[in-house]
Amino acid sequence: MSSCCDHDHDQKPTAGATDGASKPASRYRKVAEHRHDHDHDHDHDHDHGASCCAPAAVLQPLPASVAGADGVTTYIRIGEMDCPTEEALIRKKLGGMKAVHGLEFNLMQRVLTVVHAPDALAAVLNAIRSLGFTPELPEAGVAPAPAVKKPWWPLALAGVLAIGAEAIEWAGLPTWMAAALAIAAVLACGLTTYKKGWIAIRNGNLNINALMSIAVTGALAIGQWPEAAMVMVLFTVAELIEAKSLDRARNAIAGLMDLAPEMATVRQADGSWLDVAAKAVIVGDVVRVKPGERIGLDGEITAGASTINQAPITGESLPVEKGEGDPVFAGTINEAGSFEYRVTAAAANTTLARIIHAVEEAQGAKAPTQRFVDQFARVYTPIVFAIALLVAVVPPLLLGGAWLAWIYKALVLLVIACPCALVISTPVTIVSGLAAAARRGILIKGGVYLEEGRKLAWLALDKTGTLTHGKPELTDSAPWGDADIAPNDAALASATRIAASLAARSDHPVSQAVARAASGLALDTVDEFEAILGRGVRGVIDGKAYSLGNHRLVHELGRCSPELEARLDVLERQGKTVVMLIDDERVHALFAVADTVKESSRLAVAELHALGVKTVMLTGDNPHTAEAIAAQVGIDEARGDQLPEDKLAVVEQLGRNGVVGMVGDGINDAPALARADIGFAMGAMGTDTAIETADVALMDDDLRKLPAFVRLSRATHAILVQNIVLALGIKAVFLALTLAGLGTMWMAVFADVGASLLVVGNGLRLLRR
Repeated sequence: MSSCCDHDHDQKPTAGATDGASKPASRYRKVAEHRHDHDHDHDHDHDHGASCCAPAAVLQPLPASVAGADGVTTYIRIGEMDCPTEEALIRKKLGGMKAVHGLEFNLMQRVLTVVHAPDALAAVLNAIRSLGFTPELPEAGVAPAPAVKKPWWPLALAGVLAIGAEAIEWAGLPTWMAAALAIAAVLACGLTTYKKGWIAIRNGNLNINALMSIAVTGALAIGQWPEAAMVMVLFTVAELIEAKSLDRARNAIAGLMDLAPEMATVRQADGSWLDVAAKAVIVGDVVRVKPGERIGLDGEITAGASTINQAPITGESLPVEKGEGDPVFAGTINEAGSFEYRVTAAAANTTLARIIHAVEEAQGAKAPTQRFVDQFARVYTPIVFAIALLVAVVPPLLLGGAWLAWIYKALVLLVIACPCALVISTPVTIVSGLAAAARRGILIKGGVYLEEGRKLAWLALDKTGTLTHGKPELTDSAPWGDADIAPNDAALASATRIAASLAARSDHPVSQAVARAASGLALDTVDEFEAILGRGVRGVIDGKAYSLGNHRLVHELGRCSPELEARLDVLERQGKTVVMLIDDERVHALFAVADTVKESSRLAVAELHALGVKTVMLTGDNPHTAEAIAAQVGIDEARGDQLPEDKLAVVEQLGRNGVVGMVGDGINDAPALARADIGFAMGAMGTDTAIETADVALMDDDLRKLPAFVRLSRATHAILVQNIVLALGIKAVFLALTLAGLGTMWMAVFADVGASLLVVGNGLRLLRR
């Protein structure tokens, strides 16, 4: 029954606002488009003991104002803005100002981003102050101090006074005594509610503060002194209890920030070591880590080796061996040895910081159920309010009913009119699901994807680096075109050197395997190097043009023959990928490489099938290799020789028959990832692009996170449905009791509080998964 449960029923679309549920045409706009409608964070600004401020570790300095083509962008911190009640008031107030071009609400940080005309800042700040809020502008990058907690004694005093009023009425003592105690109780704990209620009514918003103010005032007016006092006390207590419960959802995300230590041991210019605040360490500094310490920043090991527990980032259960040249990440734990690493990212840009930022941004993308609940709540409160007015007026006027009795029933209906339990059930559940996924190394970029995951019908997967380890090794090499050339003669060595010279310029795993196999050879200089997407590479060596490419490229260059086809068929049926060295005249040599399948891939595909999700593998390798790998993994369908546009076409085709997901880790997967209903990026730890553009980022290469995601999505949806049934069911029961003359105001408060706590507790169960 908290004040965070109300909506602006006359909300106007704000310039620049975007529906986070829609799938953008470009993945690189996705982050920006998901930063609207942040009405999912429900810690409260309570005046009776609960802190209205996020943990100090989460409150970051505000960035300075920025001038752009659309106007000036100003970041404003509003300490009282932590739930949709405040957002609705601010959105309605500022949305009607012509000088305001766009609004973004970050309820996690309590930051309002306003795009406005250059001379409109003063008017914006005055409008915010008129709502009873205190706006704070950036101040030299200084983080704000947490708000001071309100004293608890006024609420305790109000409780004692309310109980006293009840006792006086029960004992039959003079009414004026009960009235005096009741009024004192309401004043002790309800002034803030009245103030907020008046502001809401003045701005045309029937939020919980307005409803409660009307209900309590009405009860006092008809002489229900003890009940009016008790309702106000119970309402205030309910806010505190709910705030404590909802803090868990906030802290589940805020606690991620605590994974990284505040200090780091940094090498100084004279070779000494000094403990420095992690946020003061710059890229290029060398940091020392002792056994048992948490790593403070992202970096690359320069000396020493250790085993590192990366579970806080990836969800992996086993530590990973790390040595010189290997990356390390902020928030992970050094378990064994001591080592030094060179910092590669500042504290604000570590992988951990990007994860936290992504989860915060994810709350701006409304899930389908939340959009339904918001729309329902938009009409629910006005309808019940209208019913309450009819109940108060119609029976006395038309049926001869007693005015006080029917007005009392109407006041009970006003308490029931608050859709608190219904509205908070969805964001708490979604935030809990997002946080639970993040703890397991699954970074979900919005509630819409968390909920849509349960509908996955098809999952398309890339092969190299996704189903396989992505580090194929050279298994066969042979000359071609001259039957008299022996396999180990100088001609093969020359062809291998040329092929390795071309391959070394490419980052494709197959090319890298060819280059590694020739690591002892002196490579040639390659001029005019060019990567041929989906086919291979080409370049000029000693004035002669060569290509190193796959079966498709050989066909396109007209260098294929029945004999070569037969040889390729034998190798490809063994699950090997073949590339050939080609010049302007003929094929010089064949190089076959083979990749190994991850054991986790087999397990993941089996679990996906058990969940009813069909799988298809899309790879640029030849069809025979694709079928061989698919058979090893248990994939339903395999398609080879897939160029980026081919993968896109397959995903579009599958998307006509249900929700389709795409799993990939390369640039060539980007079009298909963008078109899929849910795009999964593999091994995103430390990769800026993957974290920023994927719908779901798997922080390591374990495909078993895919069925875990589907199961979490289904559990989230089940809890959402349960919460909606609970909230509406309890409302319906007490609506019927009230109309039957059996409901009282304090019963309605208890019912609403109980429903709110039930749905919050039910939603928080996801954190224990």
